[in-house]
Amino acid sequence: MSSSAPNAATPWAPFTPAQIADVLASASARWWLSGGVALDHWLGRATRVRPNADVSTTTQDLAPLVAGLPAHLSAWVLVGGDIIPFRDAPEGEDLQPVDIFDDVQGAWVLRVNVEDGTNDVWMYRRDPRLQLPWDRAVVDVDGIPTGAPEVQLVWKALRPRPEDDLDKDAVLPQLSDEARAWWERAILTTHPHSTWSIHVRSPMFPAKASWNRPSR
Repeated sequence: MSSSAPNAATPWAPFTPAQIADVLASASARWWLSGGVALDHWLGRATRVRPNADVSTTTQDLAPLVAGLPAHLSAWVLVGGDIIPFRDAPEGEDLQPVDIFDDVQGAWVLRVNVEDGTNDVWMYRRDPRLQLPWDRAVVDVDGIPTGAPEVQLVWKALRPRPEDDLDKDAVLPQLSDEARAWWERAILTTHPHSTWSIHVRSPMFPAKASWNRPSR
């Protein structure tokens, strides 16, 4: 069992979706798989090695989620260049991401991101004009709440990295027409200068074929 505080050099041993669901099962908070782990869980396969495992929650649910963690897990945040326990963070700080340390393994196992929303809708933190009912933004996949893949790709669209391109290429062909159309509209609205937006049909140029639809 680890006896020292974790730091930036502490290794990651990311929890699987099943492990995440197990440790958060009793949390009285809204949470869902997000990022790459959400995409892989939705696809039913791992598309690439993930350096960490992400879940998301809302601002109002962050404290209850942390409070419900098992005793061997602790929450830590980066404040002023130092990694400190979540409980010691100053009030009013934008506490995210929150990294979860497993004292048994001596490793980081989970990252908690904070997103926006009301009781009725999920809201995109970068642009609150983009909203979805919760049952569209978070879907059930094998009993585990999972961020809808089209929503995860919006998060990745701001400044896509080569590894994000791999995620997009794996996910887009599997989306429904409705989900794909929503994603196209979403990135044109929120990230029009993204390299991904260049290839999406623009309402200004309706004759241009959408890049992710098969040619006829």
